[in-house]
Amino acid sequence: MDIRKNPYRADFPLLASHPEIAFLDSAATAQRPACVLDAQRRFYETMNANPLRGLYSLSVAATAAIADVRAQVATLIGAPGARDVIFTRNTSESLNLVAKSFSPCVLGPGDEVAITIMEHHSNLIPWQEACRAAGARLVYLYPEKDGTLTDAEIAEKIGPRTKIVSAAHVSNVMGCELPARKLADAAHAVGAVMVVDAAQSVPHLRVNVDELGADFLAFSGHKAMGPMGVGVLWGRHDLLEQMPPMLTGGEMIDSVREQDATWAPVPEKFEAGTQDAAGIYATGAALSYLTETVGLDAVAAREGELVAYAMERLSELGFIDLIGPADAARHHGVISFNVRGVHPHDVASILDASGVCIRAGHHCAQPLLAWLGVENLACCRASLAFYNDKNDVDRLVDGLTQVWGIFHGSD
Repeated sequence: MDIRKNPYRADFPLLASHPEIAFLDSAATAQRPACVLDAQRRFYETMNANPLRGLYSLSVAATAAIADVRAQVATLIGAPGARDVIFTRNTSESLNLVAKSFSPCVLGPGDEVAITIMEHHSNLIPWQEACRAAGARLVYLYPEKDGTLTDAEIAEKIGPRTKIVSAAHVSNVMGCELPARKLADAAHAVGAVMVVDAAQSVPHLRVNVDELGADFLAFSGHKAMGPMGVGVLWGRHDLLEQMPPMLTGGEMIDSVREQDATWAPVPEKFEAGTQDAAGIYATGAALSYLTETVGLDAVAAREGELVAYAMERLSELGFIDLIGPADAARHHGVISFNVRGVHPHDVASILDASGVCIRAGHHCAQPLLAWLGVENLACCRASLAFYNDKNDVDRLVDGLTQVWGIFHGSD
């Protein structure tokens, strides 16, 4: 694969119209291809009506559009039923829904929830709150410094008191894949439930809920080139049936009386109010582009080549401290690092002056950075997608050389 060439950049209007930008922050949010922007506009131009609420043709078309994307998502993640796919605003809301609505069904005083220290705050704070409310204990699994989660650590931390295990499929800081299936097997062996945060894996890998052993799985559309404001939660049907809704109001009811109400069936039970129908419709276009126009195998191959080249180039710079695995093959789009002696915010600002966009800060993973001993609880993160190319990486390396020269003088 020739990463010097870029057959995809022209599909993305922002990138195509701004050749001066090297966008290396796709782990935060991806760029949108024109077909996604067109789909969102097409919804408003051809079927703009409130879904589920009308019997006239526009509303029926909007309802059918959402149902089609629900089925598309189920196929993407290997889910057995489309009606167990719930649309939310983002991964954070999806994980909060599980923590707030499901955990009270199983969690009590003295019970435990197991997560890893590598979790994004969205898969950490909801469990802090759930444990606090139930009188339960939050237990952390700690990896090796390269992100490897050992069998011994899994066996030690997941035990008879564990009721829920929740973990990222891919770390948003270290870039490595966590052993979700091993965690799920350990959880199921003690009667616990496995929750998978797939926000960083769905855009890069083939994801299958059965192969992962997931009981719940969450991801965001915007990281997979869809619009912002659309998230997904999939859950086992029997577990979703047990859960009360987190939000109440319109269209999540079967019937309402003066003093009580009966909930609608799954998934409507969890989708109170008017959904972002246009965004869901456009998310379907994004997933079609990702899986059909580009193809997940092509995504993985190109991103693998780009990450390998980026890590090779970064290793040439004697002032870069890499965070995470040394093996490029273990990074799924994400490379975190620091420039020795330079604050990440300064690095990002100087790179931005050259049109290079990276992330700098704690990446919503403060406990991980504290455990790793990262200075200032901050680091730089360059995250690559298939629409990047060799030139983007070279510009990053040139920019980092400039950063070093500004703070330490040129040789």
